[in-house]
Amino acid sequence: MGKLGFDVRSWMNRDNNIGQLLVMVVLIVALMTALSPDKFLRWYNFESLTYLFPELGVLSIAMLVAMLTGGIDLSIIGIANVSAILAGLFFHAVIPRDVAAAGGGTGWVLIGILMSIVIGAIAGAFNGFLITRLRVTPILATLGSGQIFTGIALVLTGGPAIVGFPAAWDWIGNGKLFGLAVPFVLFVVIALAMAFLLARTTFGVSLQLIGTNPKAAVFAGLDRAKMVFLSYVLTGTLASIAGIMLSGRTNAAKSDYGTSYLLQAILIAVLGGTNPAGGKGTVAGVSIAVVALMLLSSGFQILRFSNHLIDFIWGAFLLLVIAINAYKNRTR
Repeated sequence: MGKLGFDVRSWMNRDNNIGQLLVMVVLIVALMTALSPDKFLRWYNFESLTYLFPELGVLSIAMLVAMLTGGIDLSIIGIANVSAILAGLFFHAVIPRDVAAAGGGTGWVLIGILMSIVIGAIAGAFNGFLITRLRVTPILATLGSGQIFTGIALVLTGGPAIVGFPAAWDWIGNGKLFGLAVPFVLFVVIALAMAFLLARTTFGVSLQLIGTNPKAAVFAGLDRAKMVFLSYVLTGTLASIAGIMLSGRTNAAKSDYGTSYLLQAILIAVLGGTNPAGGKGTVAGVSIAVVALMLLSSGFQILRFSNHLIDFIWGAFLLLVIAINAYKNRTR
C-alpha cells in the first residue's frame, strides 16, 4: 500500500501538478454547490457538460501539441469552421434535403468526415510550411493563416450559417453511445490515443525533446523541421475533428463559431501544465483542466454572469496562471 501511495504521488508530481488540478476541481464543485445547489447539482447540468466540453477539450489538446515544440496555433478555430463548412456544402450538393432530414446519406457522412479531416490536415500542413520552410514565427504564421481560413469560410457562406446537416452528422454531436454522450466517448478515445502518442512513441518523445532543448535534439539526429511540420499537421487534424463535433452539436457551421474557444484552449493548455516555451505538457493535465474550467463556466452561467465578465475572468485567469508558473520556474 505504501508502494502504491508512493507511485501515485510520484505520478502526480511528474505529470504537471495533477494533484493540484484535482483539488481545483473539488473546490470548484464545492463552491458552485454552495452558491446554487438546486441548479448546479442537477443531473441535467452534468450531462449537458458531456456534450459541451469535448469539442473544447480536443482544441485544447491540439494547442498542447503546438506548444510542445515551443510554438502556438491561433488558427485552430478557423480550421475547425472551414472544415465543417466545406462538409456542409458537400452534403447540400450530394444529399437531397428530404433524404438528409429522414436520416439517409450515412455513407456520404462518412465521406464528409474523411474530407473534413483531410482539410484540417492540409490546413495544418500549410501552417507547418510557413513555420518550417519560410521561417515565420508560429504566432504570426498561425494568426495570419487563421484569418485566411476565416476569410475562406466567409466567402463560402456569404456570412450566414450553413444549416441542415444529415441526421448521422447530428448524431456525432448530440447522440448517445452505450448510454454516454457521443462527443464524450470521442473525446475519451482521442485523449487516450494522444496520451499514448505523446508519451509512448518516438514521435511524442521527440516533440518534447525539441521543445525542451532544440540543440540537443539536433545532436540526437532529429529532423526538427520535419517534426514541427508534422506537429502542425496533427494540430490541424484535431481542430477539424473539433469542428465536426461543434457543427454536429449545433447542426450548423459558420465562420465565427467557437471564437471564444481560442482563449479558453490556451488557458486550459497552460493550466494543465503545458509550458508555452515548449517541452512540457500532458494530455491528462489538459483533460482535467478542461473539466475544471467547464464546471466553472457552468457555474457562471447558472449565476447569470455577463459573457463580457466571463471573458475578462478567462483573460485574467490566464495571466495569473502564466505568472504563477513563471515564478515557480524561477524558484526551481
